[in-house]
Amino acid sequence: MARLVDPFEEMDRMMSAFGTRTGGGIMPMDAYEHDDVYTLRFDLPGVIPDDVDLTVEGNMLTVTAERPVEHIEGVTWLLRERPSGTHRRDVRLGERLDTSGVRASHENGVLTVTIPMREEAKPHKVAISASNSKKLTS
Repeated sequence: MARLVDPFEEMDRMMSAFGTRTGGGIMPMDAYEHDDVYTLRFDLPGVIPDDVDLTVEGNMLTVTAERPVEHIEGVTWLLRERPSGTHRRDVRLGERLDTSGVRASHENGVLTVTIPMREEAKPHKVAISASNSKKLTS
């Protein structure tokens, strides 16, 4: 069944590849829907679950992760491309989603967040009542 309304209002597609304006680095995200549950998966390599903060305020889901700067005594760095510091990603959730049912897990550097659709927002059949009118004939 085709869905006409995107549950993630105003999601900026370009930011999914480059993190957010306020973030310290890249936090790539995938999002998909299956069986009326929306799943967001964030890549957070090198970040342990204790260094991740997930909050929902109103219809805004915010992921904040801290990747510490690596300090190694006596080395001369030739290249430092791996982002460190505080990384943040905001995702605006649509009205169809049940923000009280948000769940999260972290495995192998991937934060998985699931958000169920509100019951009243799920597609449902509508019964059609029959009228007592006579059948038209030609």
